[in-house]
Amino acid sequence: MLDHQEPDVRQRQMGRLRWRCRRGMKELDVLLERYLEQCLVAAEASEREAFEGLLEYQDPELMAFFTGRAQPQDPALSQVVERIRGFA
Repeated sequence: MLDHQEPDVRQRQMGRLRWRCRRGMKELDVLLERYLEQCLVAAEASEREAFEGLLEYQDPELMAFFTGRAQPQDPALSQVVERIRGFA
């Protein structure tokens, strides 16, 4: 997705993802945006897809994942959650 595209396309995609990282909870904003800025550009396509899938979850579910109270069923999502938890 982000790897071999024109710079303006990448910027638009990053902007769209950045917008999707804005949540109703400041804590989630911080975690998701840190991951986006520090990891996503260099991530494999499968990890980027998993991150986009993770953004489909509601804030309470995301918070449960990041605090360790719940775990996503999908192994790829679990891996992304663990990477994001490293920013906490």
